[in-house]
Amino acid sequence: MAKEFDIQEYMTKGVERVVTDALRATLKNPKESAYMAKFALASKNASGKRAKLEKQGEHIPPFLIASITSNCNLHCAGCYSRCNSATEDSEPVDQLSDEDWMNVFEEADDLGVSFILLAGGEPLLRKGVIDAAAKKPSILFPIFTNGTFMTEKYFNAFDKSRNLVPIMSIEGGKEATDNRRGQGVYDKLISNMDALKEKGIIFGASITVTTENIKEVSSESFISMLSEKGCKAVIFVEFVPVSEGSEYLAPGDDDREYLKAEIMRLRREHEEMVFVSFPGDEKSSGGCIAAGRGFFHINSHGGAEPCPFSPYSDINVKETSLRDAMKSKLFRGLQTSGALLDDHEGGCVLYEKREQVELLLNS
Repeated sequence: MAKEFDIQEYMTKGVERVVTDALRATLKNPKESAYMAKFALASKNASGKRAKLEKQGEHIPPFLIASITSNCNLHCAGCYSRCNSATEDSEPVDQLSDEDWMNVFEEADDLGVSFILLAGGEPLLRKGVIDAAAKKPSILFPIFTNGTFMTEKYFNAFDKSRNLVPIMSIEGGKEATDNRRGQGVYDKLISNMDALKEKGIIFGASITVTTENIKEVSSESFISMLSEKGCKAVIFVEFVPVSEGSEYLAPGDDDREYLKAEIMRLRREHEEMVFVSFPGDEKSSGGCIAAGRGFFHINSHGGAEPCPFSPYSDINVKETSLRDAMKSKLFRGLQTSGALLDDHEGGCVLYEKREQVELLLNS
């Protein structure tokens, strides 16, 4: 009889692997390795908190994605956040305050959340929230930024608070990056990398993987360039087609198998770096890990959503605790309905099953 899949065990092992890889990747950087050693201990304590709650019948995911602003200065082609109107050019209205976010971080820490990914919009537009995150060294905050607002004040903040890790979005080389993100963005990113390396600050790269750039962004030449610049983490995010006519850009099964094999190779050949794929091979994780199984998303207005690609919410952290938000009717419905385990074409199962998500939301 096959052993039942244990999501808690799977996620704990995943966190342990990321932490181990991070420790190894920072060995030659005394400041970073000192912080990572402390974080490894904090992460172990957080796993203990989650395991204790699991025994009491309460599942706490180790990851949280926080979109801290709906504002952004770029108009990247195919941006999921603009396509679902989570990011707009108008002045943000009724967003969570710096204090609201600090409360979220405090409760996340108490519950055993180890990683909070700060996104947007452009998160560096919310310096107050970044400062709040800096006060929680037991949580690692990867900050997903387009890099255009990285100035000396942020270099100093990252240097002082090593739990803040800038993850800059890049699409491959200069042509691919500027085509999607805008003229001059690639050169700014390279300039940022040089400044961060000079100051001994670790950083990462976030890459939206499409059928057009999959071979370039996983190539030895591209990864070696990032490594030489000082990049310590590469996060591959599969493109999700949230607009009509862009489906051809979403990696299919063969593309995913190719990327999986390339990531295995890169992990062997580049021990100085951490490689993460999202959503990656969902078969190995027993299905999609959104909606609180492995992570969930809080939008800039406080709505708790299954994930950034599934912008549906029936509960808000302004009105309830983070703990109760994880038990929302929508999340429970997705976890028990089997929607997260369904086979799908590619990208995001919840985006493909959005009619089913809407039915659960309105039931």
